[in-house]
Amino acid sequence: LKMKKILFIPVLCAILLALGSCSSMRHYTYFQNIDTLDMSPSKGLPVTRIMPNDELSIIVKTTNPEVSQLFNLFSGTDANNSSTNNIRGYLVDNEGCINFPVLGRIHVSGLSNSEIEDTISNRLKPYLSRSEKPVVICRLRSFRVTMIGELGSKVIEVPDEKINIVQALAQAGDISMYGKRTNVLLVREDSTGEKHSHRFNMNDARIFNDPYYYLKQNDIVYVQPTKQKTVQSSTGQWTTLWVTVLGWATTVASLVLTILK
Repeated sequence: LKMKKILFIPVLCAILLALGSCSSMRHYTYFQNIDTLDMSPSKGLPVTRIMPNDELSIIVKTTNPEVSQLFNLFSGTDANNSSTNNIRGYLVDNEGCINFPVLGRIHVSGLSNSEIEDTISNRLKPYLSRSEKPVVICRLRSFRVTMIGELGSKVIEVPDEKINIVQALAQAGDISMYGKRTNVLLVREDSTGEKHSHRFNMNDARIFNDPYYYLKQNDIVYVQPTKQKTVQSSTGQWTTLWVTVLGWATTVASLVLTILK
């Protein structure tokens, strides 16, 4: 009987620890209410708009390579190569313009890739024969998203110009057990240089309907540490060691009590 009294407190701690673990699982589960969510508002694809300081890759192709060479930053033979990784880019200045061969300054800020392609195609017409139908290919070379906080530090390159918050977290290695999933911070800079902030609750499936669900170039995503991580960092490794030892002791005590019964 005395032994049972001695073991009562560790067993009680084990039970409370187990209940706490079940409760804490809710903090680690993504999209908890997705089965009851109306996802029709999420319909639609993102459109990337060019901003100052972006870098563009623009290729002009014509039936006559010698003609297209005049409008490219590389030799005419390279224009037939679909890869743009090694091609010099056009830097968008603070006024939102690029300097294009022969055509001069072209305002591109606020335009999509397809709109830039149409703009350049129209401006090429006076320099080409009527039968010539140039192909203009525009891509954003500088689409990057910065991930920091409780998921490591990583700059993600996005060559296809399409990435959402879930994909970004996955590419960065996912949020650690010490990351605050209910308060993921997004910092975004607009075309004027003004910064805006937005917060995601990754446990809530309504992020799929969030207008910020798709990320934009130069976005910064920060995952804040939980109070548990903050306390752990301040108390040091010894506290972590004692908590671990206590957990093992509680488990052993529970096993002994079961045997004695």
